[in-house]
Amino acid sequence: MRSDRVFDALHTLRNRYMLCQLASKATRKFHKPNTRIQETMNEVLDRIADSERTAVLTEPENVSEAQRRAA
Repeated sequence: MRSDRVFDALHTLRNRYMLCQLASKATRKFHKPNTRIQETMNEVLDRIADSERTAVLTEPENVSEAQRRAA
């Protein structure tokens, strides 16, 4: 189920907002024509869950500064 995948991905990215942003951007980049978008999203969530936090967020300081400026 997708909820299990989201829960597993939350172990890597604890911030739900950042997880949604990252998953949506990655789904758009990894999606291939003639495939289901649901399968692409499941694959992205599995990749996030299997990776290390440092690999997902290469520059966490810059991300938080950009969010502060935008707000």
